[in-house]
Amino acid sequence: QVQVVESGGGLVQAGGSLRLSCAGSGVTFRSSAVGWFRQAPGKEREFVAAIGWSGRNPYYEDSVKGRFTISRDVYENTVTLQMNGLKPEDTADYYCAPVLPNYLDYEPDPEKIGFWGQGTQVTVSS
Repeated sequence: QVQVVESGGGLVQAGGSLRLSCAGSGVTFRSSAVGWFRQAPGKEREFVAAIGWSGRNPYYEDSVKGRFTISRDVYENTVTLQMNGLKPEDTADYYCAPVLPNYLDYEPDPEKIGFWGQGTQVTVSS
């Protein structure tokens, strides 16, 4: 019953910023922690950040700490990823999906997630 729609991607120069949005629907989405993932061409899908169902306890992959901020508007059923100081290596398709509530202890494995939206493309030029 989970449906997500990612948006906000685009083309930006290195050092620029983008704000991605994940709009979710369904009881599962509302009651679940949500994570952002990305996949670059020729690369495996990787975890980026996650946040709890209540909008608390953000968690980040090391390479984006200090640059990305994940937040959640529980009332609006949206999860955002504010990306600052973008680098060319951030270029990828970005996806959001519900994750297990133990994400603080075990970094979500994208291979164990069976549902994905269409994603939103982020391209960072140098």
